[in-house]
Amino acid sequence: MTVESLKVESLSLVDELILMLLDEKGGYFHQVPGWQLNCAVVGGVLAELSFRSRLDSDLTSLYVVDRAETGDPVLDPILKEIADEPVQRTARYWVERLAPRAESVVDLTLERLVERGILQHHEGEFWTLAPPVMHRQQYGMFEEDATDQFIKARIGNVIFADEVPEPRDAVIVCLVNTCDVFRLIFELDEAAEERIKWICQLDLIGRSIAAAVSENLVGPIRRHTALAKKIPTVPLTRLMRNPHVRDGNLNALFGSLAEEYGPVFQIRPPFSKRMIFLAGLETNEWMQKRGRMYLRTRDYFADFEKVYGAAGVLPALDGADHFRLRKFLSPAYSRTRLAGQLDDLYGRGRAYMSTLTVGDSYRATSMGRAMVNAQLSPLFIGVDTQDLMDDLMVYKERALSVHIAKTLPKFTLHTPGMRRRAAVLDTLMERILRVHTPAQRADSPRNLVDDYLSLHASDPQFLPESNLLFAFSAALIASVYLGDTFSLLVYAMASQPDLYDRIRVEADALFANGDPENDDFTPANIDVTHRFLMECLRMYPIVPMSVRNVMNTCTVGNYELPLGERVHIAMTATHYMSDIFPEPHRFDINRFLPSRREHHSLGFAPYGLGTHKCLGTRWMEMHLAANLLMLAHYFTIEVSPARYARKLRFNPLPSLKPSKKVRFRIAEQRRELPA
Repeated sequence: MTVESLKVESLSLVDELILMLLDEKGGYFHQVPGWQLNCAVVGGVLAELSFRSRLDSDLTSLYVVDRAETGDPVLDPILKEIADEPVQRTARYWVERLAPRAESVVDLTLERLVERGILQHHEGEFWTLAPPVMHRQQYGMFEEDATDQFIKARIGNVIFADEVPEPRDAVIVCLVNTCDVFRLIFELDEAAEERIKWICQLDLIGRSIAAAVSENLVGPIRRHTALAKKIPTVPLTRLMRNPHVRDGNLNALFGSLAEEYGPVFQIRPPFSKRMIFLAGLETNEWMQKRGRMYLRTRDYFADFEKVYGAAGVLPALDGADHFRLRKFLSPAYSRTRLAGQLDDLYGRGRAYMSTLTVGDSYRATSMGRAMVNAQLSPLFIGVDTQDLMDDLMVYKERALSVHIAKTLPKFTLHTPGMRRRAAVLDTLMERILRVHTPAQRADSPRNLVDDYLSLHASDPQFLPESNLLFAFSAALIASVYLGDTFSLLVYAMASQPDLYDRIRVEADALFANGDPENDDFTPANIDVTHRFLMECLRMYPIVPMSVRNVMNTCTVGNYELPLGERVHIAMTATHYMSDIFPEPHRFDINRFLPSRREHHSLGFAPYGLGTHKCLGTRWMEMHLAANLLMLAHYFTIEVSPARYARKLRFNPLPSLKPSKKVRFRIAEQRRELPA
């Protein structure tokens, strides 16, 4: 992107307001409460329409002077609504009435700024200035006509200089001041604060809109409690009769409960606190866009991370620290890094497959985990951990049961058996550090441990040594989750011979001339395999819910979530809701054809939602596809006992996986494995 590409058209006032409110360190807006942000955004739209000579205002009303469309999809729907109103209303009335539209305005504005190369979108719903724009802002390389016009620098000059500001800048100052975030952007002294007050009095339209925004700020706080609906309770007798309780399919269970009880419902287990669930497309959309403002992870995760001697690890972080660590680790979980090590992936995968014997049966979960860990452990942390995995997983699942699910008392984590397994963590740490010296890592591909150690060395306060054990063991936990997903893919393939044959055709073609490279994994070459993988992620997402605590009282679908309440976000309940996926219990890879695109909404959420969405989605999809194709190329697998090929039962906790009774039988080895 060149500077010239940023000169095509000027930014709207709404664009500039969004750029002013963006917090580069946090990857989102400065902490402006939702209603305040909505009011300010609507105020920006009204002001922009005024500058385009569509609206005007006086002390008593805001009115249309020209209803001709502007051609801007952000502005025109709001202009039409105001123009169609038969009675003139005040600016305050329109700010309040239009505030619910602000989210769509923000979404469209962010998309537009990304398309124009001004913002960069990151996985997990984070935004930052695009690198060329950030570079100019940091080093003062300002071009007079650049569209972003280094808005913060420009407004800074307005505040700290004595010149009379342009009317647009005065409005921006008014709106940002109303949001009370100038103190987070600039270091203000008394003179600057007085200057801001003076600027806010300069423009009539800006003054009236800013006043309307300010007058609306406390409205929802007074209203939402009175409007809140009572959260429906699922009777325990009805819950226990649900067939998905018996088969262990929590995704389908939550989907059926959401269809019956609505987007917010509660379950009251005996002798325990109530459990509030959010499930459905409406709550998924709320979680994706608004969850960061009201929910956080650290409360429920704190005791769990202490088991590993850690505090402030990635899953427990929120806000700017979470974004910083997530952004730093993104390359480690990227498809690009995996693509550079495909030879190693194939070699280690085939080494594991060489241990499979025709005629023998293997527990589905054990086989999936063993093959994936044989690959992922060396790629992520540089050592083999097959001998440690069972103990590490038993200890981790016990810690989850004690501190997250709270289904077991604390003393069960300190039995002799658990203490022995906890000691395996020290073995893991010693093994990793022994091979991660400069001499040992010379000429080796960079891995996750290298990334963590580099960050620890550069900022030991942000990433202390006490957090490294959790970080390294979490990489192995990822291999377990990926292994469980792989076992579900193998089950789906082995239980559907027609699809097995179609995947095998793609596999044989892909491996016909040797191991495929990254560029060989094209949509055309693995069309069936990719759609099969996506349908498996829909039907068998291994994490059926996430847990958060309410840090700011909020309403979701007119149900109030009070401060401190723990909520369970059943984001994959939508995978089994018929209004999103017709015939949701039928395995149908054609859902993912371009003509149907059923997954193109937040109803498809196998990787989670919001800021804590899985970092490794691209790695995961490529790894799973490569393993499935490799297995189909070399072996014919059958489900054992055969009755489970017709109906799969799940072991749902702490993550979804096939029942322990499900096994894979090696029916045939189709070709020799390379030495």
